[in-house]
Amino acid sequence: MTTRPVVIDTDPGCDDAVALLLALENPALEVVGLTTVHGNAPVADTTRNARAILESVDRTGVPIAAGADRPLNVLLETAEEIHGEGGIRGELPEPTPATQPADVHAARFIVEQARAHDGDLALAAIGPLTNVALAHALEPELPDLLDELIVMGGAAFAQGNATPLAEANFHSDPHAARRVVRDCEPTLVGLDVTTQATVPPARLESLSEDEGRDRDDALAHSIREWLTYYDAARLERYGIESAALHDALAVAGLVDGNVLETESYPLEVGTDGDLARGALVADRNGVTGDEPNGDVALEADYERFRELVAGSLDRFLTVAEAEDSR
Repeated sequence: MTTRPVVIDTDPGCDDAVALLLALENPALEVVGLTTVHGNAPVADTTRNARAILESVDRTGVPIAAGADRPLNVLLETAEEIHGEGGIRGELPEPTPATQPADVHAARFIVEQARAHDGDLALAAIGPLTNVALAHALEPELPDLLDELIVMGGAAFAQGNATPLAEANFHSDPHAARRVVRDCEPTLVGLDVTTQATVPPARLESLSEDEGRDRDDALAHSIREWLTYYDAARLERYGIESAALHDALAVAGLVDGNVLETESYPLEVGTDGDLARGALVADRNGVTGDEPNGDVALEADYERFRELVAGSLDRFLTVAEAEDSR
């Protein structure tokens, strides 16, 4: 099997953590680096969380580069009230020097990896787009150097979750989102499809059984926390039975090209005023006369998505169990 090299730009975050496990434990992807950004928590916390996840799954060889600690032009906002203290729920180990971040900014790391994998690298941006916008400023040819840029962000034809119009990642740094959407030809995996990207309660029950294996039960418990990070009010608001794994659906789109169905549109992101901030506008009827500059995911194969998530979790748990029994 040919593996796709991928850099994941992330702000862990519970659904980010599931996305990282999906990428790290799926043989279709080779994670050649993680870059961290502000978002669900300040960048110091998201970087610590990313390092701890790598150490938990024994992937300390994956390099990490820390990035932007604030949006381009608006004040920093974080989401610990959703994802937990420090930006993530569950118990994770304190990182060791084995995952010390590289002495390079995340934006430059993205550019370096794109050049090194000329035309073959996928970039999965599952946090605010500040690092990606800065990388494009450093290297205007970035879109041509990438095989694909897949972004978890936006709400083209759905209600937002940060405001009635805006999804949280785009709302966090609307100016970065506007630059990336305008100039980088992204595939946007937003709330049109991600709100229904859940793991059903039956699978969550089987994970509880996995926690009884002869292994590090603290991490298995943490995984369950990541899969259930929504409180009852959010579940009721969105009419779902378990937490939306927004970021994991975007990564699943890289693993399997049949997971997402997309359409191309002229796209723009609002930056002015409270209501328009971070709003993704897709010109469905062609009223602007502009050419399409990106793709929007409108349908998803949720059963295939759940199989991919379950498969990655099973591979991780099986490997961990085998290592613990040695």
